[in-house]
Amino acid sequence: MLKKQTVWLLTMLSLVVVLSVYYVTTPDKMNTATPTAGEKVGQEKQGVEKEVTKEATKETSNKETDKKEDGKKETSKKETNKKESNVSVQSSDENFTALRMQLEDQRSAQKEKLQDVMKSEKSSAEEISKAKDELNAIDKMQTKEGLLETVIKSQGGYNDALVRADGNDIKVTVKAAKHSQKEANKIIQLVRAEAGLKDVGVKFDPVK
Repeated sequence: MLKKQTVWLLTMLSLVVVLSVYYVTTPDKMNTATPTAGEKVGQEKQGVEKEVTKEATKETSNKETDKKEDGKKETSKKETNKKESNVSVQSSDENFTALRMQLEDQRSAQKEKLQDVMKSEKSSAEEISKAKDELNAIDKMQTKEGLLETVIKSQGGYNDALVRADGNDIKVTVKAAKHSQKEANKIIQLVRAEAGLKDVGVKFDPVK
């Protein structure tokens, strides 16, 4: 009888232990249970939305970056074109100014030489008279050149004109946006009518 009670008691204890272990381990298993089909779909949808959002943000960022780069390139191109345009015009103006200065320096040197002859005690009366005549001729020539430049610019509508007279020859340089043989002939006829000279050469300096 004692053995039966002992066996029964051990059996009950074993059952209690098994049940205790079962109840202890069951909540953890439930917490770590595999997601349902609905939960899987929700998680996948959320993941897709995140990826789409990332791609959209990345694409927007790339577009903004490209737009900024294009804007910088366009601005840089405009500034470069503007600088090149200013340099071209300046180069043309400097060329015209250089011709004027060269002519003025040449005339100044001629006048100074003639004045030295006139002031020199070693010069004869004939040499002084000749130097005086040449000096007056240079002054008249400069006056004629200035008059022709004014007439050419006013009647032809040119930006600028430079006239260089050398004896019976006259060289005309005209700054103009457009030029043609017809325009050159007009200038030649105009100079001949005003100065009475036949040998007239015309050169165009294009405005850039």
